[in-house]
Amino acid sequence: MHPAAPISAVVPARNEADNLERVVRSLSRQPEIAEILVVNDQSTDGSSEVLARMAVEIPRLRVLESAGLPEGWVGKNYAASLGAAAARCDWLLFTDADTEHLPGAAARALEQAQRCGAALVSYSPEQHTPTWWERALIPFLYCRLAQLYSFAEVNDPNSPAAAANGQFLLIRRDVYEQIGGHAAVSGEVLEDVALAERVKRAGHRLWFAPGTGVVRTRMYSSFPAMWQGWTKNLLPLLGQRSVAAELAVVVPWLPLALLGLGGVHPLFSVLGLVLLAGRHAAYAAMLRRNRYPVRYVVYYLLAVLLYSAVLLNSARRYARGRVIWKGREYPVEWP
Repeated sequence: MHPAAPISAVVPARNEADNLERVVRSLSRQPEIAEILVVNDQSTDGSSEVLARMAVEIPRLRVLESAGLPEGWVGKNYAASLGAAAARCDWLLFTDADTEHLPGAAARALEQAQRCGAALVSYSPEQHTPTWWERALIPFLYCRLAQLYSFAEVNDPNSPAAAANGQFLLIRRDVYEQIGGHAAVSGEVLEDVALAERVKRAGHRLWFAPGTGVVRTRMYSSFPAMWQGWTKNLLPLLGQRSVAAELAVVVPWLPLALLGLGGVHPLFSVLGLVLLAGRHAAYAAMLRRNRYPVRYVVYYLLAVLLYSAVLLNSARRYARGRVIWKGREYPVEWP
């Protein structure tokens, strides 16, 4: 491959007809990407037709078909492994079909890898949130994850902390093969974090950062899809933190309790409102720090409610040992 185009982009896609054109075109505008491999994972929604049309227009696009899902594999992981096996370049960019890669994204990631000697570079995308339910849950959830997964700790080679976002995960091919690729994390629903952990344990550097100006996404186009997606992901993202400990932190128990005691004495209501205003102010600061519009603070209480509900549902599904995603049911273990 020409040294100016050292990247193979791999896009697992299952029923992504509405998103494929956007992601493929955004990847095709990256000079550093020599080939775009879209792995069509038994789609039934017209994805095949979209890909066939674009393959005529975009020579760098190669379409692979997943004939079935082997035992013990999560669909996305198997599709990603097929793409990696067919890739020809020294760097592999794994990305999701619901992303859009902004001008200069691939060049920026390669430059960052060279600057800090990272074998894996990942960005957490900008989030497009056009509906009220997305504006409530998505910023709150990512602000919380930013507290649980500090970019500074992940990027510190002396810290065991490791994380990545599969919506933009650039990895050196030799390191990918060294850690066993997606076959080593075949049954993981959080394959991005699992890959990052294996890379760091193998002695290689990670670089994980906000994706402002690099990549953006609208993860879920419907409330049921968002509910199902975060049910699948949220509990394992907590790591060793218990559900009770998480709810103790995120729910404003004391302000709500004081407001509930307002009938006993008005002072309780005043104190409750003051403390609740403080929680709103703290959330506004988190929104600003994580590059979300501060006006989304108006969704704070709804965000707490949605986050708590999806966390409890995630715990319920993991306790039962099964999660559902894109029409498939996968066995899971309690983290």
